Amino acid sequence: MKIYTKGGDQGQTGLFGGQRVPKDHLRLHTYGTFDELNAAVGLVLSEPGLPEDSKVREMLSRVQRELFQLGAELATPPGKTVSMKLISPSDIERLEHEIDGMDSKLEPLKTFILPGGSRPAASLHLARTVCRRAERELVVLNRSEPVRTEVLGYVNRLSDYLFVAARFVNHELQVPDSPWVAPQL
Repeated sequence: MKIYTKGGDQGQTGLFGGQRVPKDHLRLHTYGTFDELNAAVGLVLSEPGLPEDSKVREMLSRVQRELFQLGAELATPPGKTVSMKLISPSDIERLEHEIDGMDSKLEPLKTFILPGGSRPAASLHLARTVCRRAERELVVLNRSEPVRTEVLGYVNRLSDYLFVAARFVNHELQVPDSPWVAPQL
């Protein structure tokens, strides 16, 4: 199978089910940003500083697969059936459980923190910001083409997960978070 089809040369692309839409269609913007998020998570997983035995590594590998599921769902136009398991309430609950598990090992936040610390944590913060952008685009899409509430909930929880994972990785690496200090008047 060739990687190029020439089908998009006129600025159109196909959704699952065969419907053709412009490449600047809101649905494409949205699932394109989720693809970018998946790549950002892949970047975190390739960070040499991320410990091989980090529980974050295993969780992020699963998140990548879930983001692919989510992208496939978003690439399917309304009214078409998706022939695979969809993001479910149990996926959201698992994220919450993992957030709580990591957070229980961290010092409570007393101030805002700057994205950074270790390189893997900085990469997780970058993934978090891409996730927030993807969420904003998803909300806009939801106004014109309803999106399942499980997708909205999962994405909202995922950005929280990425934030806590960044702090947790810094904790694992014994690198302190960088507190933000408000400038004084």
